Amino acid sequence: MADPTPLKLLAQDQEDLAVISAALQDAVAKVGDIAFEPKARQMTIAFNRFRWEAGKGERVRSALQLAGVMKVETRKVRREAPDAVLEILALTFEPGEAPGGVVTLSFAGGGDLRATVECVEAVLADVSRPWPTPRTPKHDL
Repeated sequence: MADPTPLKLLAQDQEDLAVISAALQDAVAKVGDIAFEPKARQMTIAFNRFRWEAGKGERVRSALQLAGVMKVETRKVRREAPDAVLEILALTFEPGEAPGGVVTLSFAGGGDLRATVECVEAVLADVSRPWPTPRTPKHDL
């Protein structure tokens, strides 16, 4: 059996971010796995991503990095609870003063994280081998 090819995606516009959003749907992260480095103007989030593209129940450790981040705001994210788990529903971009805007990560339960960026520059990469999971995310219609 061949090794699965790790996913590596680069987003430089709103359409690219939509592709990353689809890959991130149902990924889970701990609040403590979110790192914002103001001096470097970057934010990194490590999470366990459900591999929808595999066609079977697998997760993989992945990382999302946003560059050119000027500010990060959260709503209904318990920063004082680093082990609290967040489930990513979507990643969106709201244009502002071109080429900048706001990248929003929406989480199950109504929380979100908003990163004000100079421009769209995001990288999503798998950083481990996949492992089987008995739980396939389900969505009510």
